[in-house]
Amino acid sequence: MRGLLVRIGIDQAYGHWNAPVDPATGQFVYVPIPEKAKAFHPKMITPYPQVLPALQSFCAQARLDLDGDLRFPADLLTQPAHLDPDFGYLTYGNRGNTKGNGISALRGGDLLVFYAGLRPTSRCEHKLLYALVGLYVVDEVVNVTRIPSDRWQENAHTRKTPHWPDDIVVRAKPRVSGRLAQCLPIGEWRSRAYRVRNDVLEAWGGLSVRDGFIQRSAVPPEFVDADRFYKWFLCQKVALLERNN
Repeated sequence: MRGLLVRIGIDQAYGHWNAPVDPATGQFVYVPIPEKAKAFHPKMITPYPQVLPALQSFCAQARLDLDGDLRFPADLLTQPAHLDPDFGYLTYGNRGNTKGNGISALRGGDLLVFYAGLRPTSRCEHKLLYALVGLYVVDEVVNVTRIPSDRWQENAHTRKTPHWPDDIVVRAKPRVSGRLAQCLPIGEWRSRAYRVRNDVLEAWGGLSVRDGFIQRSAVPPEFVDADRFYKWFLCQKVALLERNN
């Protein structure tokens, strides 16, 4: 078994905002990065306002205001969303070069583990809460050129136009894959960067990057012992949901 750790979701580099999380409960909202409208087929655009109900529900439970407290950038509502991964379809797409090289090599039964940098809505040790937010057990990895048009709606990389010939789409196994019902915090600020906590690194058996660096990476870190990580993950007993929010 192999496993890769992939950063997803809106952040300061892509969207200039961080999605909210309640550090006490692990409740969070999955907010994808924005994308240019011309990048998509006209009938396959994912409107950014689709994330509003989840954000408004989160704010209602936390007694927060989306604009005043969370400072949600209103200009995002005029842009489409690059909804990837799409937990509703259990897919994840990427370019087949650079970052996607390792993903292209994944096989059935391998792991694709998603994390995000989330903004805590109450007092927390760190400015951002780095946490696991989803997990896929891979079913297959497919080149976009092999995906028929009646399945283009399943992922952002097939909703886009044109299709890049080296793009790939990962399809995950149902019932053992999805978005986490509650995020699992894994990070801390250490040595001038966000890194996986040492106790978590030890429990996982290590990562391929130096000192658990997860702040930003051109190539996704790989689990040194994916089987050991997966046993740890199953012990967390977090539900996996086949929906985006």
